[in-house]
Amino acid sequence: MKKSWIAPLLVAVMLFLTPQPCSANRLIQPQSVTPSRSDSGLQLPDQDSRELKFQDMLMLFLLPHIEKKIADIYSPLLRESPMVYPYFVDVTEVKRLNGFRGFDFLITLNVYPTVGPHISVGEDTMTFRISPGPKVKLESFKHLKDPKKSDFPPNYQNILR
Repeated sequence: MKKSWIAPLLVAVMLFLTPQPCSANRLIQPQSVTPSRSDSGLQLPDQDSRELKFQDMLMLFLLPHIEKKIADIYSPLLRESPMVYPYFVDVTEVKRLNGFRGFDFLITLNVYPTVGPHISVGEDTMTFRISPGPKVKLESFKHLKDPKKSDFPPNYQNILR
């Protein structure tokens, strides 16, 4: 009879140590991370699709070219280069330059670079030409928005020039 407490104790331990599913991801809204994106009225996807997979692969391919230009543009504004995350780049337009099934493209992107814990530092539009080879050339660039001091917490204001 003295050992009758062992079984309930084992059940209690197993209940506390068993991983429980978490639904916190459903509570987090992606727009809360970058105010500039939610202000732009863009609808962020909430599930995966074939188109989104191809867009994400394209971003991985273009990311080194995007980061290089962003570093050049923001060097007079910031003491450190901003980061560009593939999920903070929106494809706004894709054109085939040489007709159906041609492999010469113009791709226009809106880029939202960040520093630190995803502090938005601006907005930029880039148009790349992707042609066989593959060759990537930045055709045009437009800086739309500078960093604002009011968007930076006190411990990150030293990043601004």
